[in-house]
Amino acid sequence: MIEQRHILHVDMDAFFAAVEQMDNPKLGGRPLIVGGNPEGRGVVAACSYEARKFGIHSAMSAAKAMKHCPHALFVRPRKERYREVSMQIMEIFSSCSPVIEPLSVDEAFLDITENHNTINEAADTAEHIRNRVFNEVGLTCSAGVSYNKFLAKVASDINKPNGLTIITREQAPEFLASMAIGRFYGVGKVTEKKMHTLGIRIGHDLLRFEKVELIRFFGKAGAFFYDIVRGIDDRPVKPGRGRKSIGTETTFQTDILDLVQIQEVIQNLAVKVGHSLQKKDSSGTTLTLKVRYHDFSTVTRSITLPVPLATAEEIIQHIPQLLRATDAGKIKIRLLGITVSNLSKQSKKTPVQMALPFF
Repeated sequence: MIEQRHILHVDMDAFFAAVEQMDNPKLGGRPLIVGGNPEGRGVVAACSYEARKFGIHSAMSAAKAMKHCPHALFVRPRKERYREVSMQIMEIFSSCSPVIEPLSVDEAFLDITENHNTINEAADTAEHIRNRVFNEVGLTCSAGVSYNKFLAKVASDINKPNGLTIITREQAPEFLASMAIGRFYGVGKVTEKKMHTLGIRIGHDLLRFEKVELIRFFGKAGAFFYDIVRGIDDRPVKPGRGRKSIGTETTFQTDILDLVQIQEVIQNLAVKVGHSLQKKDSSGTTLTLKVRYHDFSTVTRSITLPVPLATAEEIIQHIPQLLRATDAGKIKIRLLGITVSNLSKQSKKTPVQMALPFF
């Protein structure tokens, strides 16, 4: 086990919606949804806490959100504005620690071990950051303080919105033993369901299993679950974390079934991603195809290659095998997306080539 660390996780409260309410005070205190047109094919990108009371959440269709809350207000996302505000927030973070790992525009880990001898001193810094964000930016955020990343992130979610939670090493065992298994990092819906079949519903249940058993049930993730339920997470805060992927997606005005039309859409998406890779002077080894069917069920199909992808043509060559692993052409589709991840900088520019038909 590594030496005692002091890790903060800071998470903005309903960030996109909060920025909209800050910029337009008339939206304050009202159910606000940032997303697409509820009369079309729009999807909720974010929503205010007032809207969440009606069961609205991100990725819900805008039409369904409107049914949940007919008097909700809808605004279109303003990505550039959110990035602008995010830069202000990150500058505040950087004034308190050089070791910052942004996870997105609205949350980050900070390692403030240096010059903080106790966790209470770390908590004071977390409160200082929260006050500065409120006074200088005009928004609220929630923070978690603990001795590792996993517990700091869990802690930041406990007293949302506008809260601060500390989990000490002494408090961790009891806290983790009573925590619902679905809240553990790395436990998605599928894994949670499998754990439930094994009688694992809270951390205490997970503690009954030996590491070899968990590995047998969950593969490499089993070893990770064995550690985190015991409060062990030695992952460092990685400063200067860069963009992890480049991708694009499109939602159709009407569901599509025709395979030729699907192929044309994917080719256009590949061209966009290829151009973005060239613009960023990047390439990536993992290609992911995202398909959302008419009933909102979503599948992703990925392939990791030994040679990085850098152009649209290279992307398109590998799409057919991913598409064949879906029900495209059999079930109506409402959304398609392509992402290239595991990015790295190219040693030299790769000439941009026009994409060719791939079927």
